[in-house]
Amino acid sequence: MPEAAINAARPRRGTVIASGLLCGVLALVVIYTKRTAFYSLRAVVVVAAIGFAAVLLQLWLRNREKTPVVHPPVWLNAVGILFALAALFADTLKLSAQTSQFLALGAVGSFAVSGALILHIFRQDRITPK
Repeated sequence: MPEAAINAARPRRGTVIASGLLCGVLALVVIYTKRTAFYSLRAVVVVAAIGFAAVLLQLWLRNREKTPVVHPPVWLNAVGILFALAALFADTLKLSAQTSQFLALGAVGSFAVSGALILHIFRQDRITPK
């Protein structure tokens, strides 16, 4: 097999394996969670965090093989993590139900915006002629 074909297959294999593992993790979360748990804010935040981890893993794998390195918006990720932690520990912090819903929405929203920005950069890189 030519060396160019081997090098072309390696990066794709890593992303496919990583995608399969993350789909497996998400499947385990869905399988072993009761139906009523999906009405809780914690489940929404956990599923959003798993999806965001998938985007960050894809970013990490892409940065290993490409020269122009893409950086995620760190401040937006930090805000999302703070919102997620506050939503997860809303009972301990004695926050109201509306506040915990707002925190969960903020976490999911910041993860979604950060993931969308990263995927937009991926798409621009694919469209831009080299």
